[in-house]
Amino acid sequence: TRKLSVEVAEGAEGRLVLLHAAPVEAEIRLALAEGARLSVTEIFTAEAFVSLSVAEAAHSSCSLTMVQLASADLSFSAALDGREAGCDLRGVFLASGKEHCRVFVRIGHNVPDCRSDSLVKGIAGGEAKGEFRGLVYVAPDAQRTDARQQSRNIQLSRTARITTRPQLEIYADDVKCTHGATVGQMDADAIFYMRQRGLSEAQARALQIEGFVGDIVRRCDIEPLREALTEAVAAKLERM
Repeated sequence: TRKLSVEVAEGAEGRLVLLHAAPVEAEIRLALAEGARLSVTEIFTAEAFVSLSVAEAAHSSCSLTMVQLASADLSFSAALDGREAGCDLRGVFLASGKEHCRVFVRIGHNVPDCRSDSLVKGIAGGEAKGEFRGLVYVAPDAQRTDARQQSRNIQLSRTARITTRPQLEIYADDVKCTHGATVGQMDADAIFYMRQRGLSEAQARALQIEGFVGDIVRRCDIEPLREALTEAVAAKLERM
């Protein structure tokens, strides 16, 4: 197992890019001191099993953008240990053929006045499988917690399967917490509308899927990487 530890000093800002381009098991630990800010982009282009954890002190902020373009397994956990810490996760997996993508997310609100927002989107075609499991934990006395968790998914074939299970575990009473999950098919009406305007069915499907995942990919704040990631996602979608 490969291991990596990153510490962001008090008041510092940083960017971190994690590329998993070969089969590997990895354990990554991030620690944010008070007032630190860290932007993480994590990309899977090969089958990797990754545990990524972040511990956040007061007033710190961690933003993670994650894209799975192959069978992969990500276990992400965030411990909000200081007041007014914040964590944002935006992720997408694209599973084709017989690939299997898994995303497990645990956000721990351990003290009052913290915020988290997680959105993971999934697309599966062929005989592929996708899996999302999420947990927002709110500790006793972690009052004024603001937490959101969503899982949105599209199955492109009858043999593709996506399972999703977002959960809340709350032990405080002054909180604002929401969670939701959807698993659906392509929007047939939208495809029909686009075909009426001259697009082929394949073009209409591709356009709809690109719109579904585009907001995740565009979130990458490193322009050359964002462009490369957009091209890689488009190439993957052509094969689905």
